[in-house]
Amino acid sequence: MLSAVVLMELTVSADDISLRKIYELAFRQYQEDNLLIVPNEEDWLLASKILFLLTHGRRGAQKGKLQRLPAGASQRLALDVLIAVSARRWKTQMVTDNWADFKAIQRYCNTTVIRASQFFRR
Repeated sequence: MLSAVVLMELTVSADDISLRKIYELAFRQYQEDNLLIVPNEEDWLLASKILFLLTHGRRGAQKGKLQRLPAGASQRLALDVLIAVSARRWKTQMVTDNWADFKAIQRYCNTTVIRASQFFRR
């Protein structure tokens, strides 16, 4: 299984058109095999709730003052939350190098997170 959001992130960051085409082919193959995890309407709603809770949790930890996140951080976090909630719906595990963000998300979204370094060591 593969997240459509992850494939989007990979496609956007592709170094050249040949790599972009490989990701597009992967998208079609996972889609055809019914292994492409695509966020649905409920995933979007749950993601918004989780982002709300994460933001208010940060505000509480910073004594009411919400510090600005680095450029692009809130967008990346929103995509990570979409990945988590859609993986939860499919009851699948998430493998990631982005341990800290996904552990924070996991407090509000019951999904299994595995460090990539541990998963690929198997």
